[in-house]
Amino acid sequence: MGLWNFVKGAGKALFGDDDAATEETLAKEVADLGISTEGLDIKLDGEKVVIAGGEGLSAEDREKVILAVGNVEGVAEVEAEMENEPVFHTVEKGDTLWAIAAKTLGNGAKYEEIFEANRPMLSHPDKIYPGQNLRIPQ
Repeated sequence: MGLWNFVKGAGKALFGDDDAATEETLAKEVADLGISTEGLDIKLDGEKVVIAGGEGLSAEDREKVILAVGNVEGVAEVEAEMENEPVFHTVEKGDTLWAIAAKTLGNGAKYEEIFEANRPMLSHPDKIYPGQNLRIPQ
């Protein structure tokens, strides 16, 4: 199993101040993004989300599920079984997709590849925030 860290206080707020994330709100977030969760079991263990099953899902969909639940406020870790180790990048203050592409892919002009790899979580290339994790296509 792989374990990925997320910035607990930097993610998308899915619930009010008095409510905590639930397995249902996390599953709804993934479904609302239109990402396949066929056969997946999403469990919440404190601040950690454990993803199991989903053997028929593509590696891309599994990575998107990891990011969809990990980039939620209150989630600090996501544990999931992955055949190959995905490459994620945590956005830092001042980062742009161009700068991230230059650093991770060797060419800033490849920022669109990162944008497309993170759809539907990203709606616009300029709408990234510090602490957000992004998929880096390989």
